[in-house]
Amino acid sequence: MNQSPPTSKTIAVWQPYFMGGGAEAVSLWILEALAPHYDVTLFTLHSIDLERLDILYNTHLSQQTITVKPLLPSALNRDFVKPLIANNSKVRSGLIHWSVRAFKELNRDYDLVLSTYNGIDMGRRGLQYLHWVHVVEPNPKKMNTWGNIVMKISDFSLENLQDNITLANSKYTADNIKDAYGIESRVVYPPVVTEIDAISWEQKENSFLCSGRIVKPKQPHQVIEILQKVRDRGFDVKLHITGGGGGAYQQSYERRIKKIAAENSDWIQVYQDLPYKDYLKILARCRYGLHQKPEPFGISVAEMVKAGMIPFVRNKGGQVEIVGDHHQDLLFHRQPDAVEKIIAVLENTEKQKSLLDSLKKQQDLFSVEQFISEIQMAVADYFQESD
Repeated sequence: MNQSPPTSKTIAVWQPYFMGGGAEAVSLWILEALAPHYDVTLFTLHSIDLERLDILYNTHLSQQTITVKPLLPSALNRDFVKPLIANNSKVRSGLIHWSVRAFKELNRDYDLVLSTYNGIDMGRRGLQYLHWVHVVEPNPKKMNTWGNIVMKISDFSLENLQDNITLANSKYTADNIKDAYGIESRVVYPPVVTEIDAISWEQKENSFLCSGRIVKPKQPHQVIEILQKVRDRGFDVKLHITGGGGGAYQQSYERRIKKIAAENSDWIQVYQDLPYKDYLKILARCRYGLHQKPEPFGISVAEMVKAGMIPFVRNKGGQVEIVGDHHQDLLFHRQPDAVEKIIAVLENTEKQKSLLDSLKKQQDLFSVEQFISEIQMAVADYFQESD
């Protein structure tokens, strides 16, 4: 890759791996925001395929000037390392903390250090984007022997983490950052794509979308159960489940979901590891979304709102900010509550129209352009304070 002009500011970005998901989409779009203006180096555990990531996340990083520095020896290629990271929590945390230590040793000559993978000790004051708290370092309330070991591997300083300038993916996360670390953070909502085909409500399918990794914590089985109860009440709705897998430890759950889908193929369809453009086509044609898990933010829910869908979500978590807490018709507590709220909307076309009009106001909160602008502003503010 070509190098940026030597006069530009240099930025070292730490993101240990790319395994799929909303948090990594944020990392890639931060690189997208900064690469045209700065000399950016990405430090990650193993080599990455920028062209493949561009296809999955709709970025253009393979066309940008970015230096990628894998921290592990090339002999340990990503096909060997990725399964270890995905399937063994001790290996994963050990490698993460080893990479933190390596990053601290290698970032000294850069003008800015930036973690896109939550709060860390970078050895000096930098910028960090938090998707949640206690992701890298163990929660002190749950500290165990292995936690103590990995903290020694990275020589992790909580004070250094607290000294960083902090960005948060939602107000909900910002409140939790304040509780966990006693620090303030600036909310920068994740990027939500705008390149979605405009399809009228009448032309959309009477379908629900469940989007996210097909893993137990995301609870797609509960989405199926809720919609089965809705169908039992006489509403002929269908379900599209999109997302990647969750590694070997989640394979049995993934098989369970696929088995249920196969047994109900007249109304359930599962799509895995779709190119982003194909995912957008499914987004565009569904009328409704259903998201069971409370999220720190919930980028898939924001995509639903952006696509002109009516999403039903849990009544706690960052996704409430996306839908808007004034939309109580769309916020549910448990399964029975979800079933009744969904049916109340399905059987009332006037309520559907009212919700669609109201949700349009939420769309402006989330966009790629807004995200890029705010990231560039946060970095410019850092340099202005440092000069």
